[in-house]
Amino acid sequence: MINSANGMMSTAAAASSSSASGNAQSPGLKTYFKTPEGRYKLHYEKTHPSGFLHYTHGKTVTQVTLAHLKDKPSPSTPPASSSTFGASTGVRSAAARFLISSNGSRALSFVGGNGGSKSVNASKVGSLGVSSSTSVSSTSNFDGKGTYLIFNVGDAIFISDLNSQDKDPIKSIHFNNSNPICHAFDQDAKDGHDLIIGLSSGDVYSVSLRQQLQDVGKKLVGAQHYNKDGSVNNRQGGVLDCLLLLVPLAKQHDITMIFAAIFVLVGHNSSEGRCTSVAWVPGGDGAFVVSHTDGNLYVYEKASYHVSKDGAGDSSFPVIKDQTQFSVSHARYSKSNPVARWHICQGSINSIAFSTDGTYLATVGRDGYLRVFDYSREQLVCGGKSYYGALLCCAWSVDGKYILTGGEDDLVQVWSMEERRVVARGEGHNSWVSGVAFDSYWSSPNSGGTENVTYRFGSVGQDTQLLLWELEVEEIAVPVRRLPGGSPTYSAGSQSSHWDSVCPIGTLQPAPSMRDIPKLSPLVAHRVHTEPLSGLIFTQESVLTVCREGHIKIWIRPGVADNQSNNAETVLSTSLKEKPSLSSKVGNSSYKQ
Repeated sequence: MINSANGMMSTAAAASSSSASGNAQSPGLKTYFKTPEGRYKLHYEKTHPSGFLHYTHGKTVTQVTLAHLKDKPSPSTPPASSSTFGASTGVRSAAARFLISSNGSRALSFVGGNGGSKSVNASKVGSLGVSSSTSVSSTSNFDGKGTYLIFNVGDAIFISDLNSQDKDPIKSIHFNNSNPICHAFDQDAKDGHDLIIGLSSGDVYSVSLRQQLQDVGKKLVGAQHYNKDGSVNNRQGGVLDCLLLLVPLAKQHDITMIFAAIFVLVGHNSSEGRCTSVAWVPGGDGAFVVSHTDGNLYVYEKASYHVSKDGAGDSSFPVIKDQTQFSVSHARYSKSNPVARWHICQGSINSIAFSTDGTYLATVGRDGYLRVFDYSREQLVCGGKSYYGALLCCAWSVDGKYILTGGEDDLVQVWSMEERRVVARGEGHNSWVSGVAFDSYWSSPNSGGTENVTYRFGSVGQDTQLLLWELEVEEIAVPVRRLPGGSPTYSAGSQSSHWDSVCPIGTLQPAPSMRDIPKLSPLVAHRVHTEPLSGLIFTQESVLTVCREGHIKIWIRPGVADNQSNNAETVLSTSLKEKPSLSSKVGNSSYKQ
């Protein structure tokens, strides 16, 4: 039975409801998959409201961010600015919990930071709140403590309570004339602004997640606005170059060509400034980076509330002379934001990721290259090319030793930072790989005290499959040398001494020969959605998968369901700062569903 008041649901009921909804929406899909340690079961699902059919739906790919809110901080967060982002009626606070009463009516329960609550009865409650005729004030003392899923669909950001069984989100935030593309959460933020959102227009917002949950409207509140209307991107020479093309056309009085050029200009600027990925700088005291489709990455510092409402000054950078070369430029004025521009590549940067300690920044792009930078030194360290097409995603192991990449060549590649090259490739997807992640919470049930280090990681693709892999470091065969006209010789392990020479700093390598790279086969291959997948997240108790259309599935780990049934206070996810478990390899058997 479901008890929305305390957020608990029996495992049997959860599995039953998940199976029923899964069978109704996704015929032919299994609600579990097998691994050597046991079955992962579909616990429940999250999605956008069923009535959400905005015309922009489908123009963006859903990304999901896991946000763990701690205890309410001291009241140093600046007050919300309702004049800039007006709070509209309709969506109530995310603190609202739906309580099923004995007569079938529903009540909105607002739980404050002191544990008290205030309920307002409403006979007709929508999936996102009450009607505008019902007057309910937000609770300013709500601390929002808990774990939330933040995901984008169309022109909206949705927030769901991970520990609730409700499918529909508890909060929505809508944007005018632009779509949210990417977002990132920093649970260690000190000034209250812990969520950044990048839009298709190039605009970037930083906000307090707790403040959004307290607000009753559908607009951002208390936000800092950066790169307004993509102004920073538009100043970098693209607009000027296009305008110069209009001069000869104007002299020739060619009206048709002028309008055509203007059309190209508008389309160029709307696509070239598009945000593709955002990330907080670990230990960066509020600094963050934003990548764009024009191949540029911008570095932003924490905005001072008393200096600039928009969080940005007149940031201007010199024209990029060579689009094919990496270059770094700093803002000409001390109070500018962004403070620096990194020109990474010619074409879109598709994804970025920091190593856990913030030392290195990895980027993958449309040109098919992985690039790894020393962030503080602003220096290219190493990189290499895919076998075919663009790279779409990347992820670090928590110890910073390995990087996963996936892309249009349908492969998952494992890069070694020690070797500065590919040390393994995974074959198993039938289409583009759109998401990769290390499972830092996984541990072997029978480690046996061996010293062999094994990494578990996962990947999802447009083939709708979730694949799980294992990489045993001691069994990686590394080619020592390759004789002319012959086959390479191999040595176990992945030590740099095995190589005749290590590539110099800053070298971008071509794709290696496939016969030189050990091949991995998936441990698990399971079709989890009917739509192409866009990402996955590992937590201590579950695996989360998300499809492009905004549907999220939570797959509970083996044994967790039994533990939950014996502990009424168990929650689904724990702190994101858990250390990884590196264990011995379980076996070579492959489980395919």
